[in-house]
Amino acid sequence: MSHEHGADPSPADCADFLERIVYFLDNELDEGDCSAVRLHLDSCNPCLEKYDLQRTVKAVVARSCAESAPDDLRQRVMLRIREVQVQIRETP
Repeated sequence: MSHEHGADPSPADCADFLERIVYFLDNELDEGDCSAVRLHLDSCNPCLEKYDLQRTVKAVVARSCAESAPDDLRQRVMLRIREVQVQIRETP
């Protein structure tokens, strides 16, 4: 799985590290695995580009999830939920 610094990583190396990037971004790897991922990203431009893309997508999604829906939309959604709840209760 590991490769010499400066040597081209094999496709299997990259596949393994690309699977771990998600966990790396979420800080779910132990320090040894984090070091291995960092070392791989330092020596593999294609994986680094994919890492940057994943990081950017994660940041955009996080920012989007922090926004509140406008009050009129929230009220319409809540009204529709109540209507569906009433219909479910009235169905035999």
